[in-house]
Amino acid sequence: MDVLSEVLSICRSGQAVTARFELTAPWALRSEGVSGAMIRMSRGAPFWIQLQGAEPLRVQAGDLLMLPLGAAHTLYSSPGVKAEAFSNLIARHAVGIMDENPLVFSYGGGGDLTDMFSAQLWFSAYCRHSVFSILPPLIHIRAQDMPLSSSLANTMESLILETLDRRPGWRLSAARMGELLLVNILREHLGKEAAMGEGWLRGLTDPPIARALMRMHREPQKAWTVDSLALDAGISRSRFSERFKALVGATPISYLTSHRMALAAGQIEAGTQHLSRIAEEAGYESEKVFSRAFRRWAGVTPSVYLQRETARMKAAAGGEASQD
Repeated sequence: MDVLSEVLSICRSGQAVTARFELTAPWALRSEGVSGAMIRMSRGAPFWIQLQGAEPLRVQAGDLLMLPLGAAHTLYSSPGVKAEAFSNLIARHAVGIMDENPLVFSYGGGGDLTDMFSAQLWFSAYCRHSVFSILPPLIHIRAQDMPLSSSLANTMESLILETLDRRPGWRLSAARMGELLLVNILREHLGKEAAMGEGWLRGLTDPPIARALMRMHREPQKAWTVDSLALDAGISRSRFSERFKALVGATPISYLTSHRMALAAGQIEAGTQHLSRIAEEAGYESEKVFSRAFRRWAGVTPSVYLQRETARMKAAAGGEASQD
């Protein structure tokens, strides 16, 4: 049973944009945040990354960085260097439509070289709400700690170089290779028990709870009850409820509702199905009942949610190119 694969099979990347920066010390670059998930890897001289309110983190060649929700951050060759906004450099070097074409530029004072490879990936609302929202803002996988460090770093580099060549099919290749990196980064991160925290990820460590989670993920529209879930888990109702709450941090039915709403949010953003169909697939007997449940979850109605997310994506459409 591999519930993580079940969940991540829904976390498909619809688009990826890549970049290669040749950075020579001293240098520092500031990102105001991006609209997707950001993965970075470098060759050559080490560098530092710092998120707002956090201590700077030293990054070695071959290490993998992931910012699941594209948090604002600063990269620099050494502390104390004044940072240039990514937006300024991107405005000078971007070719074609923003966030659709690979980006290449050189920057810095001519010293030690850090060859930076970056991939920005866009995922569905389901993935953002159910997976990325319970991850830390920055995941750092050290090359020395990864059994597959060399192959993953090579995959990252190949991803960037493939897109720069723009051979036929490069857009799809970039998205799928980005997914491969995502799966391996999360597998390494979640392999550390302390990283599990509280939430459905913690529930994956317990076989009975993992069985219930898998059933909810596979059949979210089914009229699940605590009794039926406990039966699938193979333990008593009371023990199941206590164990689920302790591990996941929510009651089984509360978790099911949140899972359904995250799936529905992705369908609402996609805009390919009528709301009544989305309600039916989420297990609700009417659009009205679903809308009330969605409003309790999101704080707004489905229509307002779509307007808000559309505006948010447009505002962040430039990613690192957003103006300061």
